[in-house]
Amino acid sequence: MPLAPYAADPAAGQGREFAENRAGTRGPRSEFQRDRDRIVHSIAFRRLRSKTQVFIAPDGDHYRTRLTHSLEVSQVGRVVARALGLDEDLTEAICLGHDIGHPPFGHAGEAALEAAMAERGGFDHNAHTLRVLMRLESPYCDHPGLNLSWDVLEGLAKHNGTLTAPNWALHQLDEAFPLDLGAWPSLEAQVAALADDVAYDNHDIDDGLRAGFLTLDDLMELPMLADRYREVERRFPAAKTEQRLRELVRSQIGAMVNDLLETTRARVAGLRSVAEVRAHPGPLAAFSPEMGAAERGLKKFMYAKLYYHPEQLAAAEYARDVVSRLFAAYDQDPATLPDGWHAALPTSEPERSRHLADFIAGMTDRYAIDQCVRIFGRAPEGLRHV
Repeated sequence: MPLAPYAADPAAGQGREFAENRAGTRGPRSEFQRDRDRIVHSIAFRRLRSKTQVFIAPDGDHYRTRLTHSLEVSQVGRVVARALGLDEDLTEAICLGHDIGHPPFGHAGEAALEAAMAERGGFDHNAHTLRVLMRLESPYCDHPGLNLSWDVLEGLAKHNGTLTAPNWALHQLDEAFPLDLGAWPSLEAQVAALADDVAYDNHDIDDGLRAGFLTLDDLMELPMLADRYREVERRFPAAKTEQRLRELVRSQIGAMVNDLLETTRARVAGLRSVAEVRAHPGPLAAFSPEMGAAERGLKKFMYAKLYYHPEQLAAAEYARDVVSRLFAAYDQDPATLPDGWHAALPTSEPERSRHLADFIAGMTDRYAIDQCVRIFGRAPEGLRHV
């Protein structure tokens, strides 16, 4: 399928931070294909398999992690990009990389690092994604970071929209390799951001049902879900409730994707270049007003019923305590750091604290728990609750 005129062109991008001379040495891939593969092959991406999505250090093997979530976002993003005539590889690279900056224990771990770093510039997982990919993960001989293309980095930086006041990490990176933070990103990046919403809005329902934190009666409180479930009942009268619920999730994803496609096609009609996309005063990829309102209602419902469930809040408090205590322990006795991290520890602030935050943010849930056992002599209580 030919690309639309407003799609990003891998042969006409704004290059990479560091010049490379690897033509012909890595196979016949486009620049965006190379970016996607660099992300997939990175250590930071592999660590996502043991980082919290919703449930912290779950006992069950069937719950989603940051890795499986990223793969699901990528699947949704590719479908939408293909239907809109966008570059699928750029969309996929942004989808796969968007959560790499998350610390252990998800948003609970992030809250603990934010508090620990409050006097030293703070911590933000989205900016840390860029920091990991541009500086911390450095497998190449001739440059720091993965040296991803400008288009991928721009899309990751603007995952939540344009930025007028980036935190210290993103500000430093933007000074080194300007990402035009005040302009809207490519349609591929906008699609990746909405694919994230589609994936976690619906897959978190699936995990919440599996954990017993959500019930069918809960879902029937939302007209959007209730109407769709009754349609599933009509179509599959002999199916088991568990099968119907999974069909509900699939059906809901399909409805959101179709709405996104219809709305976005109408909004981009007549555009002739990716430059027009970036010059537009607002996002072009979007849900319809009706679906947007329903999606916001679904998020509100999920916070009330799942994310702020008493057991979830208790586990989050334990997780924040783990990250806070680890930061304090490394700060007070740097010898407890692994040799490589200890040897590279800066002597002045805020660089010293930011180095500690880099180390902790890279941990998986399991590694953070193991470090807690090694330093304090016991495993943290209350984290394995599913």
